[in-house]
Amino acid sequence: MKPTTLNNRLRSGTAGLTGCRVVVMGLGLHGGGVGVAQYLAAQGARVTVTDLRDEATLRPSLAALAGLPLRYVLGRHEEDDFRQADLVVRNPAVPLESPFLAVARAAGARIEMESSLFIEACPSAFVVGVTGTKGKTTTTVLLSQMLAAAGHHVITAGNLRVSMLSQLGEITPESRVVLELSSWQLEAFVPHRYSPPLAVVTNVLPDHLNRYRDMDDYAAAKEINIRFQGPGDIAVLNKGNAYTGRFGARAPGQVVWFSGQDDIPGAADSPLRGVHQRENMAAAAAAARAWGVDAAAMAAAIKDFSGVPHRQELVRAWRGIRFINDTTATMPTATVACIEATPGPKILILGGADKRLDFTGLAQTLDVHRESIRGIVLVEGSATDRLAAALRLPVAGRFGSLEQALGQAVALARAGDAVILSPGCASFGMFQHEFERGETFRAWVDVLPK
Repeated sequence: MKPTTLNNRLRSGTAGLTGCRVVVMGLGLHGGGVGVAQYLAAQGARVTVTDLRDEATLRPSLAALAGLPLRYVLGRHEEDDFRQADLVVRNPAVPLESPFLAVARAAGARIEMESSLFIEACPSAFVVGVTGTKGKTTTTVLLSQMLAAAGHHVITAGNLRVSMLSQLGEITPESRVVLELSSWQLEAFVPHRYSPPLAVVTNVLPDHLNRYRDMDDYAAAKEINIRFQGPGDIAVLNKGNAYTGRFGARAPGQVVWFSGQDDIPGAADSPLRGVHQRENMAAAAAAARAWGVDAAAMAAAIKDFSGVPHRQELVRAWRGIRFINDTTATMPTATVACIEATPGPKILILGGADKRLDFTGLAQTLDVHRESIRGIVLVEGSATDRLAAALRLPVAGRFGSLEQALGQAVALARAGDAVILSPGCASFGMFQHEFERGETFRAWVDVLPK
């Protein structure tokens, strides 16, 4: 496939930032806000960084920006900043309906996100966007490794806690740029009618229903990844998913289908387990093939790829007990996938913050696997009452901290068991994000006495 010329409809909107009054709305803790602020400062913009969180909470991000000529408004937003702005760059967590964004729009400001700023400045036309409800990180990283095994210079960024803008200096016109894109990051492309020339959608499953009106609204956000493609562009879609099937029928470019039943080079040598992981390998292979990667390079990458942190990650084997960190299972279907992929007896740690998701399927899966479920321990959160009501198996306790839940899980465990953190819920309220939850799990397990 020859890449289409990078969509230049973005270029007139964000060029010429010198002296521009810019508000960065939401500094955050994942690196994106830091990358945006650094980029804007380097372009000579007059930057105000504002976040509802306070200085103590944002300390790691603020430390990364030390010494830059930035103005901060923390613990609040001020309407005047938005009223006087030429450009507002919103964090993905900021909803489009924010009243502060409405103030900025009424005053004539442009509203952008890191993703649209990045596409405007990216010197390579070889851009692939990977989205989906689950599997996008694994697919993104594995695809990047396949491209690297084929001899390409690869830049990987996006919804991976890696700022896109921070990678710009490493990109050449021949670089392959692999972006993991959340539904929120994709929203930034709509005003510019942009979709990546190579686009992957791993699946669309119920998630984020606390942010979107319904599943159709959520699916529409995922479809942005292919909606504005041209006739020479390629959409790589999941053959077995109802929503991606509909995307394929409407796709403006070429469609390449993938499934877990595909003949995937090197799959027999992969350490990854589970139907969902085979689908991730198939998605990465289909996208790599679209860019001319041969079977040998795909097989080499698959053989060497052991997965990504926080996703069914084996943290430690202790006294015959396996501790598995699956903290990014923030939805019930992800927990189901983990249960089905993990052999042997299991003790599960479930519960957390509510995203208005249905726990019926998870409860049914637990019932089917009841012979291998030796214990269920719940962590308190806004979703835990609904989760507990849905479960058909007994619960070994509900706890106000992850550490307490882990203590109970270890008390129940014996040699041969797997203690699994796969909550099926978000982490907010108890943790800043799911990665902090996973790091807490790791730290607790790492200090278990030998």
